[in-house]
Amino acid sequence: MSKNKIRGYITLAVLLAVFSVVAFAAPFSKTMVFWLAYIFAVAAIAYQIYVFQISFSDTGDVRSKFYGFPIARVGVLYLLVQLVLSLMQMAFAAVFPTWLAVIINVLPAAFAVVGCIAADVMRDEIARQDTRLKTDVAAMRALQSMSAALAGQCSDDDAKKAVQKVADAFRFSDPVSSEQTKDLEKELQNQMDEIQKAIIDGDFTLMNILCGRILGSLAERNRICALNK
Repeated sequence: MSKNKIRGYITLAVLLAVFSVVAFAAPFSKTMVFWLAYIFAVAAIAYQIYVFQISFSDTGDVRSKFYGFPIARVGVLYLLVQLVLSLMQMAFAAVFPTWLAVIINVLPAAFAVVGCIAADVMRDEIARQDTRLKTDVAAMRALQSMSAALAGQCSDDDAKKAVQKVADAFRFSDPVSSEQTKDLEKELQNQMDEIQKAIIDGDFTLMNILCGRILGSLAERNRICALNK
C-alpha cells in the first residue's frame, strides 16, 4: 500500500472520529432524521475508500493515476456536500420531515455513484485511445528512426544527401497509421530495407533510384492521410 493511500485512510479515520464527536456531543435531537443523516455521512466517508481504490490503483502507471483525479474529485465533492447536509439535518432533526431527509440523502449518493462510474469509463476510454495512438505511430516512428540512421552510414556525399532527403520526408510525414496506409507502410519498409542493402553493398546508383521511389511512396501516403482527415 502506498504512503499516499495510508495518509488518505488516516485522514478519513480522523474525519469520522471528529464528525462522530460533533454529532453525539452537540445537543441534537436523536430522531430518525438524525440517524439517517449520521448513517449517510458515515457511508460517504467509507465510500472514499472505494474512490481511492479505483482512482489511484497501486498497479496503474502514472498516466492512469493522473486520469483518476476526476474520479477522486467527484468522491471528495460528494463527501463535503453530504457532511454539510448531514449537519444541517441534525441541527433541525426535531422538525425536519423524515421523507425529505431520505430524499436529500439519497440524491447526492446516487449522483456520486453515477459520477464516479462515468469518470471511470471516461478514464478507460482515454487510456484506450492513448494505447491505440502509441500502436498507430509505431510503424512510422520506426521508419523515421531507420532513415535517420541510414543517412549517417553513407560515405558518398551525393548518396548521403539523397538519404537525408528521405529522412526529412519521413520526419515531416503524418506519423499516425490507418487501415488505408498499412499496405504502403509495408512497401516503405521493404524499400528502406533495399536502401540499407544498397548502402552496405556500396551500390549508390541503385540507392539513388530507390530513394526516388520511396519519396514517391511517401507522397502517396501523405495524400491518403490528408484525404482521411
